[in-house]
Amino acid sequence: MLIINSINYLVLALILFVLGLSGLFMNRQNIIIMLMSLELILLSINFNFVVFSTYLDDLFGQLTALFVLTVAAAESSIGLAILVIFYRVKSKINVTNIDLMNG
Repeated sequence: MLIINSINYLVLALILFVLGLSGLFMNRQNIIIMLMSLELILLSINFNFVVFSTYLDDLFGQLTALFVLTVAAAESSIGLAILVIFYRVKSKINVTNIDLMNG
């Protein structure tokens, strides 16, 4: 039987975090990929919360991860709604032109 300790989970969370950061910094033009990279970063942080919560036998980390997932889902839906409206007005989505949106 394969025994996986918490170090392996933390390494997986670190890999997810680095992938999210690299997607965020390497791609500065596509806003959809930037949002997905941000979600990947939040997922890795939640993964750390759950791993430490299980390791410390405390429920607070899992509840915090659930709260962060809820806020991330709301953030994604609002961000995508703004992008749909921006696409309808400008007929293309370019990160450099988003600063033209004044409200």
